[in-house]
Amino acid sequence: MASGIYISVPFCRTKCSYCNFASDVFSRVVFERYVDRVCADIANARQIAEEMGGQLAPEVDSIYLGGGTPTMLEAAQLQRMFDAVRAQFSVQGEAEVTVECAPGTLSPEVLEGLLRCGVNRVSLGVQSFVDAEAAAVGRLHKRATVLDDIARLRAAGVTNINVDLIAGLPHQTSGSWEYSLAEAVATGAPHVSVYMLEVDEDSRLGRELIAGGTRYHAHFVPDEDATADFYVAACERLKAVGVGQYEISNFARAGVESRHNLKYWTRQPYLGFGVDAHSMLVSASAQDEAVRFATADGLEKYIAGAPLQKTLISRATALEETFFLGLRLNRGVDLLEIASKFGQHALENLRPTIAELAESGVLREDGDFIRLTPRGRLLSNEVFQAFIAPAGSEA
Repeated sequence: MASGIYISVPFCRTKCSYCNFASDVFSRVVFERYVDRVCADIANARQIAEEMGGQLAPEVDSIYLGGGTPTMLEAAQLQRMFDAVRAQFSVQGEAEVTVECAPGTLSPEVLEGLLRCGVNRVSLGVQSFVDAEAAAVGRLHKRATVLDDIARLRAAGVTNINVDLIAGLPHQTSGSWEYSLAEAVATGAPHVSVYMLEVDEDSRLGRELIAGGTRYHAHFVPDEDATADFYVAACERLKAVGVGQYEISNFARAGVESRHNLKYWTRQPYLGFGVDAHSMLVSASAQDEAVRFATADGLEKYIAGAPLQKTLISRATALEETFFLGLRLNRGVDLLEIASKFGQHALENLRPTIAELAESGVLREDGDFIRLTPRGRLLSNEVFQAFIAPAGSEA
């Protein structure tokens, strides 16, 4: 089975108030050191996989540069990382090659460089087409910037474009949300991601909301019910124009679903490089199903060579992951596959849980598949938790 490659680029022009990722504003002086380290790790990929106890496939069918804002790097620095990947792996000719891009960072030089690197998919972090909403959370672009970037990408031959939107931003209303949805549809982008604002202590806006404060426009954040309504409206609006939902937060026209992200949800192998990058490989040991490992979540710690954090995945944990990752997809989870891979007893042990969730209206059974209902997608974390065994229990 071919692997996916993820490369984290944690550099941003500005730190958005809602962001809870390991990214920030850094001096360009550190960019070259960072690229050096990433390239060195890619060159040592086989050794790293062996030390972690994983099996590394030589072929790659997806590459994803995420951030942060990868297009903050110079074209030559991007080229070095892609060259490092191709020096160590056999990248399939039809591989999906994605780069995340903050609108306004796609200079002619960078765009030309991306094309040289074989990039055929770009994900634009739009979040809102309403200029005031974007500005309120620290985004530096305007609606016109997004439209210009899309036009230039298409002119360059890149038509596989994703537009990110966030439901629940400060000052957002049902009217402004409908405007953003309409603008996303009007761009003709074949893929749209819709995320509901996350409220946690890992972002400035989240901390302010939890504290009940007013900084970062926190007192203008819509309540949870309104945000849920926005999400439901997005599902309906996008479906009506043929951009169908295939995962909780992702919508696409047929044939352009994110192949790389599907690896995460279907538990296919992938390798991550850079700050706070995660990997999952099939275990080289018969005692475990897989091995996951992650890099340091701080820039200096990563560059200094902090050790990887390793987690062995038992059959019991693999079963849990198969449910809570698979249920993210509209396709759902195939119970026959569960029985075939993990044994009929494993499925029977979960029958009461499935029946209870179906009775509460968050899960439905369709033949041999179980799927989240629309209500279940809004309560997905609670559903997923039901498939995680208490600590210390046995499969």
